[in-house]
Amino acid sequence: MSVVLTKSRCINTIKCYGNYALSRLGLVRFTHMPTFVSVEPASVCQLRCPECPVGVSNSSPAGKGRAGVSSPYLSWEVWRRTLDEIKQWALTVQFYFQGEPLLNSHLPAMVAEAHRAGLYTVLSTNAQALTPEMAEALVRAGLDRIIVSMDGLSEETYNAYRIGGSLEKTKAALRCLREAKERLKASTVIELQCLRLRTNEHEWKAFKQQYKSLGADRLVFKTAQLYHYAEGHPLMPSDPRYSRYRKGKDGLYHRKSLHRGCFRVWSGVVVTTTGEVLPCCYDKNHSYSYGNIMDTPLAELFSNEKAMVFRMAAEQEKPQICQECWR
Repeated sequence: MSVVLTKSRCINTIKCYGNYALSRLGLVRFTHMPTFVSVEPASVCQLRCPECPVGVSNSSPAGKGRAGVSSPYLSWEVWRRTLDEIKQWALTVQFYFQGEPLLNSHLPAMVAEAHRAGLYTVLSTNAQALTPEMAEALVRAGLDRIIVSMDGLSEETYNAYRIGGSLEKTKAALRCLREAKERLKASTVIELQCLRLRTNEHEWKAFKQQYKSLGADRLVFKTAQLYHYAEGHPLMPSDPRYSRYRKGKDGLYHRKSLHRGCFRVWSGVVVTTTGEVLPCCYDKNHSYSYGNIMDTPLAELFSNEKAMVFRMAAEQEKPQICQECWR
């Protein structure tokens, strides 16, 4: 892991955990900065994934990407403002939110800047735009971990969710990453991520057997967030152990109960392509924005009244996005 543990980062992390622990006792103190930040390299995508706001927008006649977004790509100005404000305190930068990060041509340079600042870097991608040149650029930039989404081992099962994508392109991208990693003797972790869906549940065992031969270092299965699930959903796994939803006595499906409290909104934020600072990755419609980093320093946004009100509400799962969250 390439993160540099400076004194200020260590102190900030300790304060973060301490302040969160006190909040669970009803004592609200806020003396820390984010320990991680998710930045959104792009708010557009090539695919039409049915449970993604960007994918749903792509499927409509209106056009591409998330509706109402004036800037589809993270600019240098927003990126550098973000990096300048977090590099003293944060440990991790995640290069993903909703759109496809690789559509931003400046991504390798952004990763390189974060790496030089001593931050741990993570990227999540559908890999459709991951060429041999891009794979080498990312590995050379010092990327610590890349998550490649692949939800099927045949074109049929893959396209059941990644509509408009190509399984063969994903496999080729994994090979490019493996070749670049070995050629450059890099430590980049290649993680293959598979959503647990009814359409691919017969392939889960094969995923476990094949992920290394595909070029990945590790395999992660992830449960799927589904919309309009109350009466069931065709993508919901047949085994309820692998679903976020449970059928109730009323015959309807409900989200499984989770523990209260959310460390994520105490430890990090999302910065969108336009510089909006959001509480977490579930705020897909920017409903709970703390403000814009180009107008107000992150230190102020992270502890302003909007942020504190949201965190207190999140403790009781009152915001709508918290009711759909899976922690």
